Amino acid sequence: MARVRYLGAEPVTVPELGDRLIEPDTVVEVPDERFEGYVCQTATWESVEEPGMKAAADAKKAARAAKGADL
Repeated sequence: MARVRYLGAEPVTVPELGDRLIEPDTVVEVPDERFEGYVCQTATWESVEEPGMKAAADAKKAARAAKGADL
């Protein structure tokens, strides 16, 4: 899941997120395949975590943990 921040001045309801009410400056998780549909609206949304970044960070964390266990 990717993460985006809502930049609007007023709360909005986002049907794609289960009709969730999103307040200004709120960070929400969106499906990786829909990330571009949000961040292309530059006046409304900004990227916080691009698709795949969490998976890459989790893999690095697991690798460090495994390396520490080997010591």
